[in-house]
Amino acid sequence: MSDKYFLDTNVLVYAHDRLAREKHERAMTLVEQLWSTGLGVLSTQVLQEFCATVRRKLAQPLSLDDTQRVVRQYLAWEVVVNRPTDVLQAIEIEARYRISFWDALILNSAERSGATTLYTEDLSNGQMYGSVRVVNPFRPS
Repeated sequence: MSDKYFLDTNVLVYAHDRLAREKHERAMTLVEQLWSTGLGVLSTQVLQEFCATVRRKLAQPLSLDDTQRVVRQYLAWEVVVNRPTDVLQAIEIEARYRISFWDALILNSAERSGATTLYTEDLSNGQMYGSVRVVNPFRPS
């Protein structure tokens, strides 16, 4: 790995959801690789969605303290802070590719960070969106 790799919320959530079994294992392996290389990138949007999801939507939710601990750890990664102009950029990306606004905002953050790969299960595997290629880490090999 030599490029930057952007993680979408679903990958981060599966890395902390032990009940997700195979998806948990794949997400954990990916997160561990990115920890060891220092090439992982997140955004404020990903961290916000992560907090909401792991505390309320998992069968075994994380506690408030555990959620804070995990987020503090991820702050060691590069974190793209969404700016007001990113909202306008996301609207343009949404219209260009006919995807959801939230996915467009993720793509905008990935591109701004210089990441060449976006790991997500929410967009088409292998699809190029500008300079960012989507990889679904949960697809069968």
